[in-house]
Amino acid sequence: MKKIISAIVIACLILPVTVLSHGQRKTAGFEVPAEFDASKDYSIVFWAKNDTNRTQKEIYKKAIENFEALYPNIKVEMRSFTNYLDIYHEVLTNIGTQTTPNVCITYPDHIATYLTGNNVVAPLDGLISDAKYGLSGTELRFRSVGDGGIVERFLNECRFGGNCYAIPFMRSTEALYINVDMVEKLGYALPEKITWDFIWEVSEAAMEKDEDGNFKVNGDKIMIPFIYKSTDNMMITMMKQKGGEFSDGDGKIYLLEGSDGKPNEVTREILRDVYPHALTHAFSTFKISSYPGNYMNIGQCIFAVDSTAGATWIGSEAPNMEVKASEVKQFRTAVREVPQYDPDNPWMISQGPSICVFNKQNPQEVLASWLFAQYLLSDETQIAYAQTEGYIPVTNTAQKSPDYLDYLSRRGENNNLYYSVKIDASKLMLDNIDRTFVTAVFNGSPSLREAAGQLIENITSAGRIGKPLTDELLDAQFSSVRSLYHLDSIGHASGGRAELGEMPLFSKVLLVSVVSVWIVIAAAFIVGKIKKKKHDSAQ
Repeated sequence: MKKIISAIVIACLILPVTVLSHGQRKTAGFEVPAEFDASKDYSIVFWAKNDTNRTQKEIYKKAIENFEALYPNIKVEMRSFTNYLDIYHEVLTNIGTQTTPNVCITYPDHIATYLTGNNVVAPLDGLISDAKYGLSGTELRFRSVGDGGIVERFLNECRFGGNCYAIPFMRSTEALYINVDMVEKLGYALPEKITWDFIWEVSEAAMEKDEDGNFKVNGDKIMIPFIYKSTDNMMITMMKQKGGEFSDGDGKIYLLEGSDGKPNEVTREILRDVYPHALTHAFSTFKISSYPGNYMNIGQCIFAVDSTAGATWIGSEAPNMEVKASEVKQFRTAVREVPQYDPDNPWMISQGPSICVFNKQNPQEVLASWLFAQYLLSDETQIAYAQTEGYIPVTNTAQKSPDYLDYLSRRGENNNLYYSVKIDASKLMLDNIDRTFVTAVFNGSPSLREAAGQLIENITSAGRIGKPLTDELLDAQFSSVRSLYHLDSIGHASGGRAELGEMPLFSKVLLVSVVSVWIVIAAAFIVGKIKKKKHDSAQ
């Protein structure tokens, strides 16, 4: 009995370390096979996110059916998730047991963490350029997008650490959604280009109340003129617009200190810009208040910044709104670029899901997975999925196809497929592809993004409760996020490595927890068996 217990204790100590070393059952680096072996059967697992959107799920199913008709020896099993974070956590859990999916809808930031394992994700450079099975492959059984068929800017977003680890699937940006009626009621004309000064001025004007304590602009007790959904994007975008440094391709971070080692004054300027409007309660965030579209739809918000992919939730005629019809206020909705410091030199973030292919012991299985991943770039799938929300296709062929152009031209014909706000949001992205940007991807970059947003959250919370804005307050916020997000371990202290080294703390804890739970279950089972055996022997 003592020996068994000792063995269990040793296992508890060794197994988590083994998992975190990423060295168990090493997978060889992927090399593209010379030929696809169509005589063998392959079963591949595809993890997708569809926001519980039935239409999106049906689009995936249709793509799978069409693909399997072309490749009868490849069967695709789809598992649906309601958000990308769940996919991320599940992949991390499965890396240790080599049970990752074959194809996954994900983000480059997440892939950077997956790559802390040993050859976990297949680099796609060789597959993309392969003469037989690449983007212009002669052996493909479907019409390929061709070399240069993917919008180059979007494909480059999937390159990091010296390789291309994904292909883009959909793209979106952020948009400023505006209640035009309220802006005009306050005496302002809505310009085509919206500056931060305009946003702050109108938002402060909207805070005026009447003698009964109601806001004059809406006659209500509640008014939050400006709500930004993603404060991560808010800080990052404002820094880009101001020409500030955030991070670089070597994994060095500058959110708190610039490349000169001194405090990043651009970051501090932004926090000083935001603070006075939090103090008056003219500005708030999703985390502090709630979803901005809901406030806008019931007449309690004038400006809402959200993804173009969220356009179907915003506006008095929005098909997917989450508030009761009896609470909805009728208003005209305008869609504009996010607020700018320099409207003649606009910048907005590029976002949206990509597709990665996981490495496996059998390179033929990886090739089969690549064929399916590439099939998701077909015009039919790209156009159909883009029509569900304010996304745009990532291929030049889909963007220029007669079917997609016809879709864009039918703005407002009905309130579902041709919802005007959704199409306006899509056009905004299409018109500004060259003005979009992404931040550098490296192991730890998700934590850096969260730290950026937390600075906005903290200064907004401080303003809303009336804390004085001082250098000491800013110093305290910098110190807080540095510690909370372990920025010293992913920035300069790591020598700016972008080779995707040590796994982040959260991922370690997650993997250790999973392994430990199974060990405890096994231990309980063994002890139970021993007790039963002793009991039976005593009978």
